[in-house]
This record gives sequence, structure tokens and C-alpha cells, in this order.
Amino acid sequence: MKYLIAGLGNIGAEYADTRHNIGFRVLDALAEASNVSFTAGRYGSTATLRHRGRTVILLKPSTYMNLSGKAVRYWMEQEKIPIENLLVISDDIALPFGELRMRKKGSAGGHNGLKNIAELLGREDWARMRFGIGGDFARGGQVDYVLGHWTDEERAALPERLKVFGEAALSFVAVGPDLTMNAFNKK
Repeated sequence: MKYLIAGLGNIGAEYADTRHNIGFRVLDALAEASNVSFTAGRYGSTATLRHRGRTVILLKPSTYMNLSGKAVRYWMEQEKIPIENLLVISDDIALPFGELRMRKKGSAGGHNGLKNIAELLGREDWARMRFGIGGDFARGGQVDYVLGHWTDEERAALPERLKVFGEAALSFVAVGPDLTMNAFNKK
């Protein structure tokens, strides 16, 4: 069985350490913990690992956030991955920093990357895991906040949170979304 875990972000050094790139950061930490590396390919960089007898493809789209669906759709078709084996990891300003919220389906909630994936797949019944980045910004400051860098406190807490998110992603592969939500949505 094959799974696709897509971590959303923007390519380029100027975005590397921003809140909006947390999907990339989760996958980088998971790849490092699994001793695999990313290779540049069509519409993104991928790394492949094995977990409990399953093949897991990690995808960091190179299409920029707002066109993430192009990469996700391509790799799902290329690797013949069914919709129930897709997990998308993104940032969420509605959740406090570091909070994990996983759902089996849902709306984009104002997130342009998730919106584009839903549009190009033609459906919203795929798993998504949101990483809370908080919403501590003044009215009209959302873009600067999301594309801004982590505070020193957040940066210090990131390694532990990235580890938990990686464990949750592998749990999704091993036991599915229901047990993963029960175990990790409260952590």
C-alpha cells in the first residue's frame, strides 16, 4: 500500500523559516528521523520511506502554496494513491501555537493551499493535519504574520512539536485517521 503525505510551504530561502512553511518543516523532521532524503522531481521534492510494510511518499510541492493542488494531484496519479491514503499538513492561524488538529475531511478554512488541492482533486474528503501557528497579529497583518519568522520561544518549542507531528503522520499510515485523531488531537 502506498501513502502520500504532502507538507505545504513555499520554495525559496526567504520562506524557509516562516510559519507558512511548517508543512515542509514537519516533513524535513520526519525524513531526518527516518534517515531518508528528498530528491527534486516534477512539481516538488519527494522522499520515500517504509513504515509497517507500507510505502510512504513525502511531498514538498515546488508549485508555491496557492498551487499546491497541482503537485498533490500529479503525485497521486503518478503513484496511483487512493484518496483515503492522502494526508496534507498545513499551518493554521485559528489554532494556538503547536496545537495539532487532524480531520478526515473538511473545508479549506481560508487556507489557499488547501483550497487549491480541493479544487484540483474535485473533492474535500481527504485527511488534513493542521499545525497551529497562533493568530497574534493586528487587523490586516495576517500575510506578514504568516510569512513572518518564528519567535525565539516558538523556535525553541519547534523540535518537540515537529516530532509529535511526525509521529502523528506515521500513525495515520499505520492505523488510519480515526485512531490517530483520538491519540493526537488532544496532545
